Amino acid sequence: GTSGLSPYLAIGALSARQCLARLQYGKGYPLELGRETWLSELIWRDFYQHLLHFEPKLSKGANFVAWTQKVNWQNKREFLIAWQQGQTGYPIVDAAMRQLNSTGWMHNRLRMIVASFLTKDLHIHWHEGEKYFMQKLIDGDYAANNGGWQWSASTGCDGQPYFRIFNPTTQGEKFDPNGDFVRQWVPELKYLPNKYLHQPWRWENVNTLSYPKPIVDHKTERALTLRFFQDAKDCL
Repeated sequence: GTSGLSPYLAIGALSARQCLARLQYGKGYPLELGRETWLSELIWRDFYQHLLHFEPKLSKGANFVAWTQKVNWQNKREFLIAWQQGQTGYPIVDAAMRQLNSTGWMHNRLRMIVASFLTKDLHIHWHEGEKYFMQKLIDGDYAANNGGWQWSASTGCDGQPYFRIFNPTTQGEKFDPNGDFVRQWVPELKYLPNKYLHQPWRWENVNTLSYPKPIVDHKTERALTLRFFQDAKDCL
């Protein structure tokens, strides 16, 4: 689960110091795993604010890592719309985007999955994802959102390596093994056997589903991403 406090932090009704004070109420004892994870997220939040203050270029759309400005984003409009509407053909991505559109919220793991998919499977500039998240998120925080998107796109400070590309199928199988989340937000797959829930295109009766086939092939797009980033590095 999550604390559910991010919207209050985003609008300033709650401060990181207040959260920290509450967290350390029983100091002297080791933090439980959940609390330690929560603390690390608060630290990331403050880190991105600090970064934005000392690197104002980030507020103007610049990548933190200069050479990544040369990455050849494809920016296909139809792919962006499919991602926004939760119609990519990848269940975990579509479920997450539909939840965002309906509730204004998304778990951090899902934010990473959909961000990786937009930038490294669809080859769309992270600016588009950053903008859409700020339009939809009830806990939208400019610094954290910018930092999170640059992390996922491998353009940011201490970002994930560009060759680390989430596989949306295995991510779904790992974090939604029983398919409860996907079935909630993608009712077209409600009665699909668990074996095929995260890869419905493999089901023998796939043509009976009112659900789109994958708009891209992950393996193919992964290879293309590696090439785009390597080409950008070669421009140094």
